[in-house]
Amino acid sequence: MSGNTTSATQAFKAPALAGVGAALLFGIGALMIAFLGDPAGRPPVARQALAPIPEPALQDVQIADIRRPVEFTSPDTEIEPSLSGVPETFEATPPVDGSDPAHAEAQHAGQTNPNALVTAPLTGLTTPGPSGPLPAIGPDGTRPDQAYARPWHGDPNMPMIAVVIGGMGLNRAVTEAAINDLPPEVALSFAPYSRDLQSWIDQARAAGHEVLIEVPMEPFDYPNNDPGPHTLLADAPNSENSRRLYWLMSQATGYFAMTNYLGARFSTSEPALGHLMATLEERGVSFLHDGTGRRSTIEAAGGNAGARWGIADRVLDEDPSPSAVDDRLLTLEALALQNGSAVGAGFAYRSTVDQVARWAEGLEARGYALAPPSAVMARQQAERGGSQTASSSSH
Repeated sequence: MSGNTTSATQAFKAPALAGVGAALLFGIGALMIAFLGDPAGRPPVARQALAPIPEPALQDVQIADIRRPVEFTSPDTEIEPSLSGVPETFEATPPVDGSDPAHAEAQHAGQTNPNALVTAPLTGLTTPGPSGPLPAIGPDGTRPDQAYARPWHGDPNMPMIAVVIGGMGLNRAVTEAAINDLPPEVALSFAPYSRDLQSWIDQARAAGHEVLIEVPMEPFDYPNNDPGPHTLLADAPNSENSRRLYWLMSQATGYFAMTNYLGARFSTSEPALGHLMATLEERGVSFLHDGTGRRSTIEAAGGNAGARWGIADRVLDEDPSPSAVDDRLLTLEALALQNGSAVGAGFAYRSTVDQVARWAEGLEARGYALAPPSAVMARQQAERGGSQTASSSSH
């Protein structure tokens, strides 16, 4: 009996265990379908191994590219804009410090360039004027033409040559080339109507260039040939020319001298020219004439006004072709050898900037000293004083 019972029990357990196992497998399958979905019900999916993403190619940056001066977007043409037609009410508003990228660049350059000149304006060298700050002699007697001039410690026994390039600030590409490519001893003269004039001056001084501001003066064919707003006129009352001059002087700070723009007729009037130079002397600013007028009148006006003045010996680019500019530069060398010093005046032609830069590279090796105009003017002023003293003592 017991043997039959055991067999029956084992027979019962086998199908029961099989049923339990099947139930477990069914439950596991249901759970997988619930969480993972039914594989049979999924849409077919194409799978493909992804290729590794290639690393971007690095550009080959040269050290020369890093050191290259900052370049700005240049106009498509180097044609100079005409100054004619600008209304007399034109006002150039300098940007607020820190608001102009060019101003920030100039400040940074001034901190890193060993040739950089002091940042303008200096305390005590300005006074309020009707159109803005005017240059002024400081309480301690410091003159703007001393404070803003480029120091020079060259050999006084070598023939000295100075060059000033005018028309700066009107053509961006040429102005940048002059600031970046010319030696710091070369002075730059800016048109008073230049946009962002103070920023340009700050950049020039940060690169070591001393700066002049151009004074529009009456030519013989005025007003058909109009130099621009606030032009000084030969027959205007002194009060009117003073008003115009003050406007021109207040457009920027940091210049050591002013120079003429055109002015063939104005420069023949000794009273008008003398009043201009006397006004500049009262404010401690020098005057450099480009030499296109009547030299004797300029000399007489400057002497009678007791002003600090100079006259360029040659215009470098009446013919702006490279060969003609080279010939004028050689003439400057001959004049410096003969007289001890010489001053050349050029305009903002790209050919002038390029030729002056090339010429200056070997100047010292040829036995000449490239000096800022302020240094040559001071030497010539001292020589004039000595010759006048000798002339007086001989009588």
